[in-house]
Amino acid sequence: MEEKKVVFQLLVDNTFGILSRISGLFSRRGYNIDSITAGVTADPKITRITIVTHGDDDILDQIEKQVAKLVDVRDVRILQKDSSVFRELAMIKVRANAQQRQGIIAITDIFRGSIIDVAPQSLMIEITGNQGKIDAFLKLLDGYEILELARTGIAGLARGIDSVVYLDDADRY
Repeated sequence: MEEKKVVFQLLVDNTFGILSRISGLFSRRGYNIDSITAGVTADPKITRITIVTHGDDDILDQIEKQVAKLVDVRDVRILQKDSSVFRELAMIKVRANAQQRQGIIAITDIFRGSIIDVAPQSLMIEITGNQGKIDAFLKLLDGYEILELARTGIAGLARGIDSVVYLDDADRY
């Protein structure tokens, strides 16, 4: 079977240890997490977790079923590429002397990034977008020395209102 990449969106109760239980499930089963992001939703009792993973159809189906069984998991969905919006944040610290700064700033401007810190020997850049945009930006920085790089991983939401999940206390049990 062919492997594919999938983005799972989970809505979970904002309880102690939930992220640990989810990552532990992946670890115990030998599944890989390509990226994971988590943050509280508009309702502070609920956390949205976005997990990017890969596998064949059987493995991905098994992951979905196993995650759905976990206590505190309220909803599990696969975000489809064509009907969702995905974004990632990257912060990149680049070594930059006075002669290199303008070139780095020009590349950053083209990608609608921001210079968020300037030091005598470096620039720190913030860029957001889909993974392809971040990867293309990093490729253009290939001639410069990247000192540090931090990427958040993908966050995503389905387009429109048809896929909005409304949770209430009755959904908890």
